[in-house]
Amino acid sequence: MPQELPDLSRPLTLPFDTVIDVRSPDEFAEDHVPGAISLPVLDNEERAIVGTIYKQDSPFKARKIGAAMVSRNAARHIEGPLADKDGGWKPLVYCWRGGQRSNSFASILQQIGWRADVLKGGYQSYRRAVVARLYDAPLPFRFVLLDGDTGTAKTEVLHRVSERGGQVLDLEGLANHRGSVLGPRPGGQPSQKMLESRLVEALAALDPNRPVLVEAESSKVGNLLIPPSVWSVMRAAPRWRLEASPADRAKYLARAYSDISEDRQGLKDILSLLIRLQGRERVAEWHAMVDRGEFEALALDLITRHYDSRYAKARSASGEPAERFPIRLEADGLDRAADTLVARLS
Repeated sequence: MPQELPDLSRPLTLPFDTVIDVRSPDEFAEDHVPGAISLPVLDNEERAIVGTIYKQDSPFKARKIGAAMVSRNAARHIEGPLADKDGGWKPLVYCWRGGQRSNSFASILQQIGWRADVLKGGYQSYRRAVVARLYDAPLPFRFVLLDGDTGTAKTEVLHRVSERGGQVLDLEGLANHRGSVLGPRPGGQPSQKMLESRLVEALAALDPNRPVLVEAESSKVGNLLIPPSVWSVMRAAPRWRLEASPADRAKYLARAYSDISEDRQGLKDILSLLIRLQGRERVAEWHAMVDRGEFEALALDLITRHYDSRYAKARSASGEPAERFPIRLEADGLDRAADTLVARLS
C-alpha cells in the first residue's frame, strides 16, 4: 500500500529508515523531500534518452531500454551505498509521480527482502502540499518584523535571539543571500522550489502560539520570491527597528562583509550593477575605493548615498510605524539588543 504524505504543517516524520529519491540528479538538485537521499535509477542523460525514445519512437521501446538502465543503476546502488543495510532496513522510495521509476526500484528492494514502499503520488504530491501551504492558505503565525537600515546587524541579532530561545524565521539563511546587491553568498541561491521546501520545513518547527521574529525584507530575497502566504503575514506584522549611527554601521559592514571585500574584482563587478541607479561616475569612485582597500569608507558612502535613501522611500511607501531600538554594534551591544528583543517576545 503506497505511503500517504503526512500533513506538512507539522515536522515531516515518515515511518521509514531512509527516504530515497530515484529521480535524476538534476531533478533532485532543484528540489526534493527534506531528508531524502539521491539514488537515481536514470541519470540526467539516460532520462533524456528514454524520454526522446518514448516521444519519437515508441513507449514500448522506451520502457524496455529504460528497464535495462534502471536494472544496471539499481545494481550499482545495492552494491554501493546500500551494501551495509541489514534485513530489517525499511526504505521509502519516490520518483516524479509515484510511477515506473520508484515502483521498479522498490520492487527490486522488496525481492531482496527489504520492507520497501513508495510515496503515493511521488514528488508531485509533496510539491502540491508545499504549494497549498505557501500559496493557497493563510498561515497561523504572529510575525514581528526586525527592521533597520543597512549595517544595523539585523541578521546577527536575529541569530542571537534564536540562541536565547526566541522563535525566528531566517529568510536570508534559507535563501542563502544577504538581501542586498552585496548579498550573494558562496554556493549561490537555491531554486525557488528548494527555498519553498526549506520554508515549509522551518514553519513546521514553529509554535503558532508564540510570536516569530522575522527580518524585514522586500518581497524578494536576492532573486527568490517570498511566497504569498508568508508575505501576507509579514505585511500585517508590527515592526521593531534597530538604529545606529552611519559611522558605526560602516565599521560593522566592513567587518561583516570581509568575505566579499577579499575578492576585489568580484566586489567591483557587484558594484557595477548599481550603474543604472547611481551612474558611471559614482560607481567609478567606489571602484577606486576598492582598489585602495578603503572598505570602511566605501561602506559609509554606500550607506549615505545609496542604501538609506532607498530604505526611507520603501518605508514611506509602506506607511508602517515602527518601535525604535537604538543599538551599539559591538558584541555586548548586540547581546543587549538580543536580550531586549527576547524579553519583548516572551
